[in-house]
Amino acid sequence: MFKPADLFDLIQTEHAGIFDGCAYAWEALKKIEGYIAANLKPDLRNQCEGRAYIGEKVFIGEGTIVEDGVMIKGPAIIGRNCQIRHNAYLRENVVIGDGCVVGNSSEVKNALLLNGAQAPHFNYIGDSILGHKAHLGAGVKISNVKMLPGNVTVEKEGAPFDTGLRKFGALVGDGAEVGCNAVLNPGSIVGRGAVIYPNVFWRGILPANTIAKNRGEIEVTVKRPREAG
Repeated sequence: MFKPADLFDLIQTEHAGIFDGCAYAWEALKKIEGYIAANLKPDLRNQCEGRAYIGEKVFIGEGTIVEDGVMIKGPAIIGRNCQIRHNAYLRENVVIGDGCVVGNSSEVKNALLLNGAQAPHFNYIGDSILGHKAHLGAGVKISNVKMLPGNVTVEKEGAPFDTGLRKFGALVGDGAEVGCNAVLNPGSIVGRGAVIYPNVFWRGILPANTIAKNRGEIEVTVKRPREAG
């Protein structure tokens, strides 16, 4: 499930060229900067609600709403009919498809969002790809750098495989759901239609149409009145 087509419907992006020549989907992360440099034609066709900072190397498509307090540094290509909500921070080398949501206080850097992807509340997306209609719950963070030295690895045929990337967050497949306050560790790969429950600390590969959830039990006891005093 490492090939681009294993995770993503490339019809659901105008930027499938980012994946050209990629044997592994994460290799596209190294190509985002060059793709934007070759294809960017700065133009702002959006509507602003309030005041936003938009850099010179930015394209925004028709029907997209940019709300008050947004900062889009660029270079960036943002599609049509998106919502870039209050205080979102889009850093360098961001490609966002049509109908996407980048929400309140969410930060995006060196990332590709396919059409319909959503990161609506307090999210961090660094060096990552979100598939068609992938959804991050409130507070989901994608960690993109190992605490220890060295490149990010993924498990391949039972052994660590060097991705060649010092910074690599996650590949979140089409239609995948990541619950509130979950954390995806560097090199996480989430298959199409997979679900990660809230508060899960995820590492590794989650196959398509599977669910990851914590097993911790919650104890419920009778509420006793407090003594006066």
